[in-house]
Formats: sequence, C-alpha cells, structure tokens
Amino acid sequence: MHDSTYRGRFAPSPTGPLHFGSLVAAVGSYLDARKRGGKWFVRMEDLDGPREAPGAAKAILRTLEAYGFEWNGKVVFQSRRSAVYSAALARLEHEKAVFRCACTRREISDSALSLAGEPIYPGTCRGGLPPGRAARAMRVRVGNEVIAFDDALQGRIEQNLAREVGDFIVRRADGLFAYQLAVVMDDFEQDITDVVRGADLLASTTRQVLLQRLLGCPMPRYMHLPVAVNRNGEKLSKQTLARPLALEDAPAQLVRALRFLGQEPPADLAAANVAEVWSWALSSWRTDTIPRQRSLPEPEAP
Repeated sequence: MHDSTYRGRFAPSPTGPLHFGSLVAAVGSYLDARKRGGKWFVRMEDLDGPREAPGAAKAILRTLEAYGFEWNGKVVFQSRRSAVYSAALARLEHEKAVFRCACTRREISDSALSLAGEPIYPGTCRGGLPPGRAARAMRVRVGNEVIAFDDALQGRIEQNLAREVGDFIVRRADGLFAYQLAVVMDDFEQDITDVVRGADLLASTTRQVLLQRLLGCPMPRYMHLPVAVNRNGEKLSKQTLARPLALEDAPAQLVRALRFLGQEPPADLAAANVAEVWSWALSSWRTDTIPRQRSLPEPEAP
C-alpha cells in the first residue's frame, strides 16, 4: 500500500552504541515507512543528560549510515526542545490536568505494585502538598477510565491508568521533562503518523495516548515489535552488556534482524553488500509474518 502521507521515526537514546535490539527497531520502522512510500526521521532522545554517553549520538548516526539507513530532514535532539515541553506543561497546568508532588521514590516504593511490578502512585499530593513539604515533580491527574488503542501487531491494548499506574510524572524532581511528555510533543510537531518500536514501550503507550488527548494531539498508528532478549530473558541494552554493532558486519546483521522480524531472506544475502540487502528487504517486506510475541531470544551471532 502506497501512502505518501506516512511519517515514521526511529528514536534511540544515546546512552551507548547501537546493538542488535536497536537494529531490530530501526529496521522494522524503516521498512514499514519505505515500503509504503513514506518518510522516515531520526530523533535523539537525549533528555537525560547524566545518562548520555559522550560521543554516543555521533556514533549512532555513523552506524545508521554504515548500515544504509537514509533519513528525511535533520536529526531532532530532544535536549534542544525544552521550550516546546515547557509550553505543553504550561497548557496542562492551565487545564488543571497536572499537580505538584513532593513524594520521594522511596515513599512511592512502599505503595501497591502494578502487574508489571512497578509502584502505583497512591495519590498522596493530589489534593495539595502535605504541610512542610516542597514540590519535587509534576504529575498528570489520571482519571478512573480505561485507555485503549489498537496495535497493528499486538491487537487491542487496554489499561486503567488509575489502577495500574497512577498519576504519572511529566517533569521530574531534577527538573528534566519526562519521556512521556517529550515523545508526545515530538511526534506531534513532526507530524508522525506511525510509531513502530519495541514492545518494551507498549506499557507506556496508554500514558502517551492520554497526554495526546489532553494536549489536543492526534494519535498515531502504533506497531510494537518483539524485543530481543538475552539468555537470561533480559532486554538487550547497555546495562545487560549487549554487544555494539560492528560497522563491517552490516549486511550480516541486517539479514539477522530481518529473520528476527519473520522475514525469509535467502541464505546468501548475508554475503551481499548493504545496498543489495536493502533492495531485497524493500521488495519483500511483509508485516503479517512478524512474530506477535512481545519478546524473542536474540539469534546466534553471524
């Protein structure tokens, strides 16, 4: 299906080099956009300065180029967009959709746990700050309703935020804007129509849908891909010591990612060049063969 209005994106966090898990998300989002004749953008989610690895953003872009990715427009850096997030937060304040919170992480950790094992905010500061306490963060006031959306791969997703998450943070105690607010505003301002990313972000999508409603932003279409996990069942990441992508292994790693995503490239394609791999992938890409599991073991290295 050709859709010239399609606008997708890949949004890595520069906390370290790209690894196989990152590549899966990049390949899936890129092929979904290009197969449909759409545009594909790159955004650096570098809001959390203390976690950013020096030189990681440049290394990520260099790896994407070596692997044959071609993006539209300039790369967007979240760290340069504080004014946009401030304006969005001001609108939420004007609508009384957020409130100031004095709770520490330790205090919240004593609350009930969600199905995902995360503490559910108990609403301590909803009616105002406790006497003698100063505001630390800003939270969205969540209603007792089910937020739902249809995911192209995972099907119908429903979540009662009040019961399963609680009032969630949009500005942190250290003054940084939270991912949930930033991603909603970034997708809105870039006119993103389709979000293709890992299923590890599935649980946070309902929070983004709520913010989209509060801020008058259209909801993009979503497709959450299976996440690659190691032998211990842990998502590949810098923390779990995932191996960085080697520039010289681009064709083989691309083929490996295609197979992970349920495609069936010929065995000899791993010995081809990057352009040949992409030529096959763009002509053969099928979303109906992508596994619907939310996580899958990382395949053996080439």
